Amino acid sequence: MSDSAADRTPTPVDAIAEQWVATLVELSPDTATYIGAEGRLDEYQDFSPAGRARYEEAARAALAQLAAATPVDDTDRVTITDLSAELSLDLELAAAGWDQRDLNVLASPAQGIREIFDLMPTATEHDWGIIARKLGNVAGALQGYTETLREGIAAGNTPARRQVVEVLGQAQRNAAADGFFPAFAAEAAIEGGEIPDALRADLARNAAAAAEAYGDFARFLETELAPTAREHDAVGRELYGLMSRRFLGATIDLDETYEWGIEELARMVEEQTRIAGEILPGASVEEAIAHLEKDPARKLHGRDALQAWMQKLSDTAVDELSRTHFDIPEPVTRLECMIAPTPGGAIYYTGPTDDFSRPGRMWWSIPEGVDEFDTWRETTTVYHEGVPGHHLQIGQAVYNRAQLNSWRRLLAGTSGHAEGWALYAERLMEELGYLDDPADRLGMLDGQRMRAARVVLDIGVHLGKIHPGTGRVWTSDDAFAFLRENVNMNDGFVTFEVNRYLGWPGQAPSYKVGQRIWEQIRDAYKAKEGAAFSNKVFHKNALDLGGVGLDTLKTALLD
Repeated sequence: MSDSAADRTPTPVDAIAEQWVATLVELSPDTATYIGAEGRLDEYQDFSPAGRARYEEAARAALAQLAAATPVDDTDRVTITDLSAELSLDLELAAAGWDQRDLNVLASPAQGIREIFDLMPTATEHDWGIIARKLGNVAGALQGYTETLREGIAAGNTPARRQVVEVLGQAQRNAAADGFFPAFAAEAAIEGGEIPDALRADLARNAAAAAEAYGDFARFLETELAPTAREHDAVGRELYGLMSRRFLGATIDLDETYEWGIEELARMVEEQTRIAGEILPGASVEEAIAHLEKDPARKLHGRDALQAWMQKLSDTAVDELSRTHFDIPEPVTRLECMIAPTPGGAIYYTGPTDDFSRPGRMWWSIPEGVDEFDTWRETTTVYHEGVPGHHLQIGQAVYNRAQLNSWRRLLAGTSGHAEGWALYAERLMEELGYLDDPADRLGMLDGQRMRAARVVLDIGVHLGKIHPGTGRVWTSDDAFAFLRENVNMNDGFVTFEVNRYLGWPGQAPSYKVGQRIWEQIRDAYKAKEGAAFSNKVFHKNALDLGGVGLDTLKTALLD
């Protein structure tokens, strides 16, 4: 499948990939922050149409180099296949005008311009100097982004009104006098010293300017974009197909996948019902959950208790699995469990820097007013975000410097590869006995059921499929009711999640569909290996490839 880590010499194809990483760092300085590289860390990418044109020109040049390159080994073949696919799809999405309407509640420049501060180093006076200058550049980044959205208005290519309204609220919170930016600057501190008065003044002044810039952005959303936004949430088959490929790195039959999603959801419901009976004989799923929610032994009170519990559970999993089922490199054994500084409600993972000076981190963004947590719901979440989930997958790729170029280690991959692996990892932990407690298994299935429901909901709404319950074409209102039927979460969570699906087409199904493809690849690999099959070897071979699209993963492991 690949050459040994000890004897592989970098190739001309690796040089093309390394140059592409350098190009990304130049065009998007936040990329340098994300991977821990040198760069213009105090600047932002140009979010304007001119900035997008420069990216497209660079992508075409890299594609031409890859097309002319001759691979010397299987590692080269994977790099050429996967990087070419990613660049080509980026150009297809640009031609479809995606950047002109790229605004949603979770993962668009509207959030990213602020969220990068969560990853920036804060240990030294030098670090805070970079942050102060970057705060001063927030306005320029938002102005470029606004220019692109205005281009979309002129072209009649706008996001849905629902997304604009929700992001307007986020922007207004970022603009508040007691919002993120002033608090972030006020809390600045360095190890073993004091922030100089001049730097503290710069931080305060530029934080205020950043908040003001979000206020200007909010006014643009309210007065210009909202009145021209699309009324319908569905994006249609053509754009959805592009987005599905983007998040999976694979081309799937969307109609077959929709039908499979309906069947998978029914299977999850049946499995949940059976386990509910183990928790409380004769109980429904709802009754079993109500019973667990009253159990004080399964409750955590306060953010400190949640963070300590996450860290202990994660450390235990890393210690035990590294001795039994996985070869975990020493730098990857460190995972920090963090409470996020903003109250968005998401749980997410950020990878380590190239040198592991910033470790992998699991973040929990806790909504305002939430102070109580159920361990039975979240045990599987720690495995999903940590080990053997995202942290092992991404950390192992970052570590594999001897075999992979920087693009393969640090930047390549898709949601379907990453999230599919994380769901696969949850099921694997069940197989290994870490979810023997029926309550913890019910929590795992609660998440798996939600992911199956998302396949049906997401494809159903965006492609205008027939709703399996009503027998008529899906509507956005159906989406809220459908998710409420299939998750045991409050209405605030349901609203946030559905808004996310409606504004980020194709991403939500990539979890469960990605898991399906991972399991299909493992089964085919097992059949190929016969009696020689080893789960441990399969996992190492798969993760040593780094982040790749799922079509590339299949070819690399099976051909």
